[in-house]
Amino acid sequence: ARANRICEYCLIHEEDTFFGCEVDHVISQKHGGPTEEDNLALACLICNRNKGSDIASLSPKTRELVRLFNPRTDRWLEHFAFAQDGFTIEALTPIGEATVRILGLNDGERLLERQALQAEGRYPPEAARRLLAEPDSPL
Repeated sequence: ARANRICEYCLIHEEDTFFGCEVDHVISQKHGGPTEEDNLALACLICNRNKGSDIASLSPKTRELVRLFNPRTDRWLEHFAFAQDGFTIEALTPIGEATVRILGLNDGERLLERQALQAEGRYPPEAARRLLAEPDSPL
């Protein structure tokens, strides 16, 4: 309910994905993350599978360890923006860059899916636009 059935990483609506969404442990149980509300996020199957138990990655530019985006503590618009085309997700920070790369947010098939949804006026979904506009939104 908190995410309005929208993937908290790529912002696709659950109804627009073939496999729907599932609950993601932001910090995986493998790394000691609890199964508690402040460590759970809604993720589409592709984002969740690509993320796996990852919590960080090495920056290709600096070779420093950079944590991934945390939907419970980070604001989406501080780390990401939509490119001029309206469906490509651009990274604004090293956290955004690591997340875009690890989750494959701009892989070819995902861009085609979001482009088709955008052409139908379904991406980003209206609920995501409203949530992103709210200062205290969960996204």
